[in-house]
Amino acid sequence: MTPESLLQRVSGGDQPAFAALYERFSPRVFGLANRILRDPSQAEEVAQEIFLEIWQRASRFDRTRGTATSWIMTITHGRSVDRVRHSQASRARDLKSTVENFDREVDTVAESVVQHSDASEVRGCLETLTPLQRESITLAYFGGHTQREVGEMLGTALPTIKTRMRDGLIRLRDCMGVPA
Repeated sequence: MTPESLLQRVSGGDQPAFAALYERFSPRVFGLANRILRDPSQAEEVAQEIFLEIWQRASRFDRTRGTATSWIMTITHGRSVDRVRHSQASRARDLKSTVENFDREVDTVAESVVQHSDASEVRGCLETLTPLQRESITLAYFGGHTQREVGEMLGTALPTIKTRMRDGLIRLRDCMGVPA
């Protein structure tokens, strides 16, 4: 049975014809979606959406405008590209949101302390910190390590390191007389 005749039968609600159409086209639909998306799990989702669309829109297929194969593969291509664009737009929104909501207060304090104070004043204020705060801040800001690396080096959970550093930087800011 030709794909065109299968689509004709599917448009009338023929489930066995749909099963036959699915068997014939699912490898090609999945293959194209996977090539575009480069993610098998997303390609599977898109393939399911495509076959649902074929089931719902089979009556819209027009033989005079092309073959059933080209109609199905055009739907596959369009749906896959839409998914890629949606993913890219979502990542861009997330990145923009992260950048806009990034709180630099703690880093700004550290930069201000380092840039606007002489070394002896910084050392004096570092002495006012608890040993744990001093060690965390020294490793991060003078040793060039990330908060995660500091946590790993000290065998301490990341949230604890962040709290130590925030509290320590607030104490440094107050000691140095830097406005909040």
